[in-house]
Amino acid sequence: MQLRSDSFKDGDFIPSEYALGKTSADAKIDLADNKSPHLAWDDLPEGTKSIAILCIDRDAPTKPDDVNQEGRVVPADLPRADFSHWVLVDLSPDAAIEEGAFSDGVTAKGKDGPDAPLGARQGINDYTAWFAGDPEMAGDYYGYDGPCPPFNDSIVHRYDFTAYALDVDRLDVGGKLTAPDVLAAMKGHILAQAGIRGKYKINQAAKEL
Repeated sequence: MQLRSDSFKDGDFIPSEYALGKTSADAKIDLADNKSPHLAWDDLPEGTKSIAILCIDRDAPTKPDDVNQEGRVVPADLPRADFSHWVLVDLSPDAAIEEGAFSDGVTAKGKDGPDAPLGARQGINDYTAWFAGDPEMAGDYYGYDGPCPPFNDSIVHRYDFTAYALDVDRLDVGGKLTAPDVLAAMKGHILAQAGIRGKYKINQAAKEL
């Protein structure tokens, strides 16, 4: 099984049009185009009945103390955690995801779900918790919302896009499905998986680990 994207190459930086945030003129954050990237897969194993997609930032800060605080820096040695940006299930194996099909712009308070384009279902991403305390942005963030690392993070963030070939037409998971929900439900049903990694930074001085 292989996964590819016409939006960026495996291992390269993700263009800002596929991000939620970009570097502003004052080196902080402006909202970006937030388009979902193109994804396509091939060489699926026999018996594949559906595809699931997860996009996970592997470098989210575990403490908020310094995040987006002017005059401070999120240190490179701070322990990091996963932050989900896309949770998508029940895609047809014959489908491909065209650029912008699942997101085109930032939607305050989040996009609707779980029903999604192409007959798929989308779960909530971790901006749901991130924006929970912001009355102008709080809501359930279904579907794709792209990278927006802290403007003062000292490291480049890594984003793993993974496609899973499953032996079921519809994954047995419901409600406001999250990445951990989907990972748990897929156990015993994964025939193959493939991934690509993109990188992103808003702090132009950020270094790769």
